[in-house]
Amino acid sequence: MPITEIMEENMSNSRFALCLESRDCEDLEKRKIYEILTDEEAEKEGYFRVVDESGEDYLYPQSYFVLVQLPREVQEALQVSE
Repeated sequence: MPITEIMEENMSNSRFALCLESRDCEDLEKRKIYEILTDEEAEKEGYFRVVDESGEDYLYPQSYFVLVQLPREVQEALQVSE
């Protein structure tokens, strides 16, 4: 699969959220946008899988975030490279 197709597929699956609360979370910053990874089971339980300041993904309460719609260029700039 060409790299452009992989990037487009990743972008279509990417979601981003603005952090509204960081209580007891050293690896989150209020008013910062984070990438949300797909984790249907976690979301059923009220959590988002977030790539935080440590560079790793962890579960955080959905109430700490609000999902945001971003232009494609911004998503590409914010997306965590693998």
